Amino acid sequence: MHGPKPAGMPVCPLCERPIPAHARQSLHHLTPKLKGGTHGATVRLHLICHSAIHARYSEAEIARRLAEVEALRDDPEIARFLEWVRGKPDDFHAPTRMTRARRGDGSLRR
Repeated sequence: MHGPKPAGMPVCPLCERPIPAHARQSLHHLTPKLKGGTHGATVRLHLICHSAIHARYSEAEIARRLAEVEALRDDPEIARFLEWVRGKPDDFHAPTRMTRARRGDGSLRR
């Protein structure tokens, strides 16, 4: 689906698509900063991949059970997102809404 990646182009460890220089991207602290990860390991992700994590899970849950890329990929919610996003262009971005479960009130966010 995706052509060969240019030399030196980073690859998102979550969705495994290349991250072009012009693509929206960010650093994800594997252990959230609020949970002691300020000086811990980080990974460069597409912004949409990073947003998908934080839209679904609290900082505490990320620290407790999702502090490794493999754990994130194995999570059923993230796996469904990854299956969807892998079919998108490498620089694809769309707004990400917090899930109803994460919001805790079941209301629609405006």
